[in-house]
Amino acid sequence: MTPSASTLAFVESPVQLLNVLEWAYARAGEQPQLDGVPRQRGRRADGGTGPGPAARPAGAATPLRIVVLPPTDPMSRGQLRRVAALARDEGHEVQWQEARGSRFAPLKALAALARDVRAARTVVVGDPFSRYVQLLLTLVRAEELVVVDDGTATMEFMAQTARGERLVRWHRIGGGGLPGRIRELAYAPVSATARRRFTPAGRPGHRVEVFSSMPVTAHGAMTLRINDFAWTRARFGPPRLTKGTDLVGTSLVETGVVDPDRYLDAVRALTLEHGATRYFAHRRESPEKLRALSRATGLEIVRPDLPLELIARRGPVGRTIVSFPSTVVHTLPYALTGTGVTVAVCDVDPAWLTGSASPRARSFLAGVTDTARDVRRLPAQAAPTAG
Repeated sequence: MTPSASTLAFVESPVQLLNVLEWAYARAGEQPQLDGVPRQRGRRADGGTGPGPAARPAGAATPLRIVVLPPTDPMSRGQLRRVAALARDEGHEVQWQEARGSRFAPLKALAALARDVRAARTVVVGDPFSRYVQLLLTLVRAEELVVVDDGTATMEFMAQTARGERLVRWHRIGGGGLPGRIRELAYAPVSATARRRFTPAGRPGHRVEVFSSMPVTAHGAMTLRINDFAWTRARFGPPRLTKGTDLVGTSLVETGVVDPDRYLDAVRALTLEHGATRYFAHRRESPEKLRALSRATGLEIVRPDLPLELIARRGPVGRTIVSFPSTVVHTLPYALTGTGVTVAVCDVDPAWLTGSASPRARSFLAGVTDTARDVRRLPAQAAPTAG
């Protein structure tokens, strides 16, 4: 096992990989560990938009070994390869490990990684809800486990572990009939082991750290380290600002939460009201949906080749960025600290939700919006309902 592999990170999305780079940078600078995320900073107390706090000088982060477990969709894989190149530029070792795409791929990947997983002293994961990550955790002997942000899922992860609940994604609903229930029962011991691994209380010598930009509070024996995107700010920008407004896309339609027609109406209304010219697509948005949006609104559809935090920091970017409830309403105020960019969030009207949306959808989306700091709130009425 190489020296860098004493810390072993597993990522399954471009944002997770970015947040591992942020964690390595923060660890090198030893940012304080907290029990809650403090107020984000981006505007002076007098309302001005001058330079914010200076980014920490580039540090010499201890090299990590990062294992990328890529999804199958081309957009995610392309972004992952580009962020992986940035990770290698920082001196980290990156291993591309296919764990999907065939029936036996997960088992082959597990066999290839088992020895190093057992030997690692620190293990970093990006998606605690991932069944593959939970399976890997059954092999972990490390004294330290670190969870980096996987978007707003971190909020649900912290809430569920605090309540001692089974780890279930907020937008997931039961399904699959009898075969699905059988699979759940068969997988239950693995899930229970992972849940215990994430809650170190009563396990002397074991530590769990959460590295997050989300409005979460540590509980039990967990510690919290703030992710203020210091690496991103040190490496990129500040961006050149355009006069227009940029819209940020969401995969709420693809996950079955929001009705497609209501979403199109909302985007059309926001485009007209704010004079938006560009639409930054979420990597999971379907080409058919994006073509319909472009025809209905005239927006330029941009498919970013990197996570939006990096794209916005590099610029050019609009002076106003409008998003529906999503990760970026929490991360962009950090990444764009002191640049003069205004981040605005548009509420999701409960009438936009599909009949198959999870019962948790309404309260979860409201919570994402209500807890966002240093953003401008836009009412859902700005996007009229269909009909």
